[in-house]
Amino acid sequence: MASSVSVIVLAGGTSRRFGSDKLAALLPDGVSVLDHCLLGMPPAWGVVVVGPSRVVPSAVAGRVRFVQESPVGGGPLAGVAAGLSLVRGDVVCVAAGDAPLAGSVLPLLVTALEGDSSVDAAVLSDGEGQANPLLAAYRVNALRDAMPGSPANLPARKLLSLAHRLVRLGVDVTDIDTPDDLNRFSSMKHQKRH
Repeated sequence: MASSVSVIVLAGGTSRRFGSDKLAALLPDGVSVLDHCLLGMPPAWGVVVVGPSRVVPSAVAGRVRFVQESPVGGGPLAGVAAGLSLVRGDVVCVAAGDAPLAGSVLPLLVTALEGDSSVDAAVLSDGEGQANPLLAAYRVNALRDAMPGSPANLPARKLLSLAHRLVRLGVDVTDIDTPDDLNRFSSMKHQKRH
């Protein structure tokens, strides 16, 4: 695996569909959605959280840095651009802060990227076979080159213009967009424990 991998965690959304701050919503273990995501990241990776500064668990506090997208609320592509400003190294992963299990698949995406020198990204396929550019591993230089000059309010799908490999893992990396999503995720976690 690459000697220098970072991850950009997007945490700047408005949670309109959730009705309150979904990243602060608690999972059955008493850990927030965002903290669960951060705690699941591989320990050797630096983490850049794009969004307002928050208190994070002490286990990850020393390797988490915060940056705000410009303009605030400018969307995920603006978030990726802001995160890139703090990233060093060859490979960067992108994950949504509302995907508590994102950290479990990112190493597999990095391995897929490093195993195919003909592509600049390894992108997770969602349940319908669609590429999810916000759960992916990218070569840093290629991602910087692909970033539009003004990324605000542009769709994240623009990142799929990079030569990429679609990775199907058969793993459900659910993101939490609504209270129903939170309840389903919580039920799933509860069932796995029993």
